[in-house]
Amino acid sequence: MNPDNKNNYMHKFINYTIVLLVIMGCNSITSESENVTVEALPNIILLVGDDQGYPYFGFMGADYVHTPNMDTLANHGVLFTNGYVSDNHCRPSLQTLLTGILPIDYYNSVFDLMDEAIAKEKIPKDSIQAFRQNFDRRGLGFAHFNTLPKMLAKKGYVSFQGGKWWEFNYQNGGFSHGMTKGWTEADQKKPGWFQKHMGGKGMDLARVTNQPAYDFLEETKGKPFFMWFAPSLPHYPFDAPEKYYRLYQDEDMSESAKQYYANCTWFDDAWGQMVAYLKDKQLYDNTLIIYVNDNGWEQEPKVEYWYDPQRSHNGGDKGKSSIYDMSFRSPIIFAWADRIHGGVRKDALIHSADIPATILDYVGMEIPTDFFGQSYRTVIEGQEDNLRDLIQGNVITTRSPDPENVMGRNVEGYWVRKDMWFLRWHVTDNQLELFDLRTDPSNDQDVSEKFPEVTKELQTIAKAYKEEKGDDPRIAYYRKLKGVE
Repeated sequence: MNPDNKNNYMHKFINYTIVLLVIMGCNSITSESENVTVEALPNIILLVGDDQGYPYFGFMGADYVHTPNMDTLANHGVLFTNGYVSDNHCRPSLQTLLTGILPIDYYNSVFDLMDEAIAKEKIPKDSIQAFRQNFDRRGLGFAHFNTLPKMLAKKGYVSFQGGKWWEFNYQNGGFSHGMTKGWTEADQKKPGWFQKHMGGKGMDLARVTNQPAYDFLEETKGKPFFMWFAPSLPHYPFDAPEKYYRLYQDEDMSESAKQYYANCTWFDDAWGQMVAYLKDKQLYDNTLIIYVNDNGWEQEPKVEYWYDPQRSHNGGDKGKSSIYDMSFRSPIIFAWADRIHGGVRKDALIHSADIPATILDYVGMEIPTDFFGQSYRTVIEGQEDNLRDLIQGNVITTRSPDPENVMGRNVEGYWVRKDMWFLRWHVTDNQLELFDLRTDPSNDQDVSEKFPEVTKELQTIAKAYKEEKGDDPRIAYYRKLKGVE
């Protein structure tokens, strides 16, 4: 090679190398305020099961339920087997996932907003009840909160809402895109109104198609995204396509179990299709995936609820809307290919309010001071064993013995999970029970008299919570709507 050409070649090589290093350096620059590199920003999917009982996954030991895609997710991530949600039914539980706030605190704020609006707009006394209902049903309170999509937008995230969504439209949650578009006053008088209230077109996700989620990813490609993937599954109606029901039809199970597990597999398959799409579009490896249920469910393989609508539609006596462990417990999974070490099972207690805090930590954002939740990143990455020694909460709705009131009745109730103990305190019915989850995960044997000191300790914790939080404002609110007060 000619020396001059050689020198020219080396000069170009050195310049190219310098430029490349500068570009690489720019891509990995970390801002002190953001505390995260640009290239490390993950896509985020919050995968939410609807009425999914915690035992009914293959990865939780239920080999009689076909959940291969969820099993894969659990086996490739960090699985918390002792996760708990904030409420025993869906809407308040879902609100916590996007606000990081407990239901009792959330509704105190919302009802204050209602009162302010009533005073500001000078609503006549005889119109206040209708105004409150409209305010609540249209998610006007939710729109005031600094939700996870709103916070992530400051980092350049686009966001998508699909599935169960009680807050009227996706804009109220701060999503840039979504499936739930709202409803009209006339819709409230038509058949299918409750379906519209739960999410309208959003309820088509997975049950009809995943296409809106795919369209969102195609439209916004190149931008980091946050996705609310919350199909109304395995929620009633139990109308899974025949191919899912056939997996169970010849098994030695009750009919209600077959129908419910078929819906569980339907959810699992919808998630599997989503994963296949992410991998095909080369999005999967840089996507942080978090799974949680909205509330629990009870449906053991040989227990028959099929001819009992109250139980078959609401998860037995100890699932949804009860004050038992199974109503609040949920597996919680964090998975991120090559970034979170997978195949890890943890028995540390974790609250669903910790999910939004953990997401913010992973994208380098400050966690708001009003969050109840805290980041579990150090536990996920193995630097700490646990952050909570107990989890507790309160409820205002529980299962009613009245067959005409499927949704339950208003009550005052509290619960505490500490170590392997679960305390159930039904204040309205004057019931105080203690269960040992090591031997009695179904909460069948009350051992409060056998362990009076443990019972006293946990009830003292619940009483302190009750004193700190005060009366749940939802009880008085629903009484007023029914004209009781």
